Amino acid sequence: MEQLNGLTDLERHVKPQTSERCSTTFCARMRATEISALRFGGIALLVMVLTPHVILAQNSQLTQNNSGGEFTIRTNVDLVVLNATVLNRRDETVSGLSINDFAVYEDGALQQIRHFSHEDVPLTAGILVDNSGSMEPKRKDVIAAAMAFARSSNPQDQMFVVNFNDNVYLGLPADTPFTDQPEQLQRSLAGIRAIGQTSLYDGILFGIDHLKQGSRDKKVLILITDGGDTFSKHTLAQVLTMARQSTATIYAIGIFDEQDGDQNPGVLKRLAKETGGEAFFPLSSTEITAICEGIARDIRAQYTLSYIPTITAPDGKYRSIQVKASLHGRGHLSVRTRTGYTVTPSPPSNLDEPARP
Repeated sequence: MEQLNGLTDLERHVKPQTSERCSTTFCARMRATEISALRFGGIALLVMVLTPHVILAQNSQLTQNNSGGEFTIRTNVDLVVLNATVLNRRDETVSGLSINDFAVYEDGALQQIRHFSHEDVPLTAGILVDNSGSMEPKRKDVIAAAMAFARSSNPQDQMFVVNFNDNVYLGLPADTPFTDQPEQLQRSLAGIRAIGQTSLYDGILFGIDHLKQGSRDKKVLILITDGGDTFSKHTLAQVLTMARQSTATIYAIGIFDEQDGDQNPGVLKRLAKETGGEAFFPLSSTEITAICEGIARDIRAQYTLSYIPTITAPDGKYRSIQVKASLHGRGHLSVRTRTGYTVTPSPPSNLDEPARP
């Protein structure tokens, strides 16, 4: 389990909108928290991270350890955090909205928005690049597009590259999990030989997993491919399950050749829609630079909203989400965000016990 020191990005940038002193602002990536109170004044917060999507804790219980003076408060809270892009009829991003202009529904029930922000916060972003043999003539345009995304993003973003063909591997050196240096990112993209088949699902799962190592609360994946999966060990169902349990927003770019029987645009559309991203299908690889610049602008213009669900049982069920926005004089507004999430059921035994095969 991962220990978080100090305030997270969410705490620094998301503003509470209620007058109550809410204990649920610790981190959108927690599923359960343990707080140890020191004997003589001051409170040390020890946040134990279990999953990246919701904070799970509903009741509080104060117990005294057998060792003596230390007390432990066990808290359970569900906090769902959404990154939302608001668009007008011309598909232009809309700024200037307030918390009162939004309504959030989970499984059709209206939720109370607890926190709201519209700030350009740094994020952790992964660029997933198809390096199968058919991508060789498109590599120059792919590298240019990836660099355009990096240079249009927040300078404090943590970025990484995942290359996939017959294998899946990180582009950065082994001792550098992330970088905020565009030149280093470019080196990780250059010099790769496009060969072999397409482990698309394995590449996406690798990217989602690597995002967990990033210290930014906001997570994004940019997927660039020219075909459907032909070589993965994992399935689309496994990818969708992981995507629903992650906070990652997936933007997909499919550079498909109409003569290629491996293309599967429906997969890219579904991944993007369920995670609040968008899928693009340019006619030529020369168009993807402009697309990546637009994705960077989209991300930096997003709103962040969070709420505590009225249904809090960790029952493993899928919960659908709908976000609406309206403002007099702005006309029809549409909101793009994740369509739902799955809460993993709580383990039946002590959380500190090792998993059993």
